[in-house]
Amino acid sequence: MFDVIDFLESMGQDAQLRYASSEQVVATLAGRSMDSKLRDVILAKDAQGLGVMLGKGPYCCYIDPAKEDEAADDKSDKGRVKKKPSKRPNK
Repeated sequence: MFDVIDFLESMGQDAQLRYASSEQVVATLAGRSMDSKLRDVILAKDAQGLGVMLGKGPYCCYIDPAKEDEAADDKSDKGRVKKKPSKRPNK
């Protein structure tokens, strides 16, 4: 059985294979039995499609920037004296 992860790992470690043309990758995959859709995704270098085929779902990261009034509050804290954290006792 063809293991896609092992192939991708070896492809990433071998500089000649990593930057190989599609023809060279086809020749490397020629002797391996695998799903034709998977072969097409690898040859197209479609990372998202490969992730979907391997079961990785999409993810999203949202960063909420500070509002203007929150930024103003941070500026007004500059004049305040901040408490120093208490020191741990020596053992």
